[in-house]
Amino acid sequence: MPVEVLEVNVGQQVNFDDIDFLFLGGGSDREQNLMAEDLLKRKDALRQAIEKGLVVLAICGGYQMLGQYYLTHEGQQIPGLGILGLHTRAGHKRLIGNIVIEVNIDGEPVKVVGFENHSGQTFIGNLNPLGKVLAGFGNNGQDGCEGVRYKNVFCSYLHGPLLPKNNQLTDLLIGLALERRSAKTELKPLNDELEEAAVKVMVNRLL
Repeated sequence: MPVEVLEVNVGQQVNFDDIDFLFLGGGSDREQNLMAEDLLKRKDALRQAIEKGLVVLAICGGYQMLGQYYLTHEGQQIPGLGILGLHTRAGHKRLIGNIVIEVNIDGEPVKVVGFENHSGQTFIGNLNPLGKVLAGFGNNGQDGCEGVRYKNVFCSYLHGPLLPKNNQLTDLLIGLALERRSAKTELKPLNDELEEAAVKVMVNRLL
């Protein structure tokens, strides 16, 4: 499938209805603050696009930004976009290492692997988690949940990189993006033996 990648910089105009797949990543505190300030001006348009089925992958800082706020060690509450009913608190321990979670994909429990590296602890309230932690820390190291799934929004702390490592999750996101355009969603099979073997090695190592 031909793909056009659009890099959206601070202040640059973007129509979320024209986008099939939106990626929100993380970065340093300075970069995060610049990104959050810019996205706050677009939050209503982004919220509307999400409600209409925009496929979003938000990793780490991008995940935190979609929530209500981030509470610092000093007690300062930094507002998020307020699109999802979650919040994050600064933790005293860095949650870092390889992680395995179980994700429901088309009714099937699938083991998804990645690498997490965050000190923020996210609490998702009544939202559905992306997956259940089998090894690692997840959202906060306490409740056994990792990430959030809301409509076609997928939030996670899994880096590693997430999509090349987990072909079934990647296929799900591609299929949802095509479905939103009322396009053919049946994907031509690819040889995923190497990816599946790599996942199996990590799962066996951690479990």
